[in-house]
Amino acid sequence: MGVWELLLAGVVMLLGLCGVLVPGVPGSWLVWAAVMWWALLDPRPAAWFMLVGATVALLVSQVVRWALPPRQLRTSGATPRMAVYAGVGAFLGFFLVPVVGAIPGFMAGIYVCERLRLGRHGEARAALRTAMRSGGSSVLAELFTCLLIMGAWLGVVIWG
Repeated sequence: MGVWELLLAGVVMLLGLCGVLVPGVPGSWLVWAAVMWWALLDPRPAAWFMLVGATVALLVSQVVRWALPPRQLRTSGATPRMAVYAGVGAFLGFFLVPVVGAIPGFMAGIYVCERLRLGRHGEARAALRTAMRSGGSSVLAELFTCLLIMGAWLGVVIWG
């Protein structure tokens, strides 16, 4: 598989990560489709194991999302700006503290956004709790799964 195909698969995965944060966009399925396309073009067995792992992880993620309360982020006051802060925080956290850093990074992004908007620590903390209760946890579960898949894909591409 050439560099351009790998780059294209990576870009589609990044679009999928962004799509997780936008309601109505099938972000996790874009990540899965990029992994599937890559696995179909890569002859190594590691690619197929990666595809199977990504499929299982996304199915588990969907079950977890269905078990959590439905997304009602708009009614809680969540904005696109907050989604950007949360996504950037999760992405940075994922790489600064490998894998598990995505969770505190996501929550820190929401907190920073609300702290800048509201100006006070107590109000920002209350807004973070409200956002997480009204659907942020389901977004976090899906985003964490997609980051995990993308990180595993990078590992297989680089070291596999």
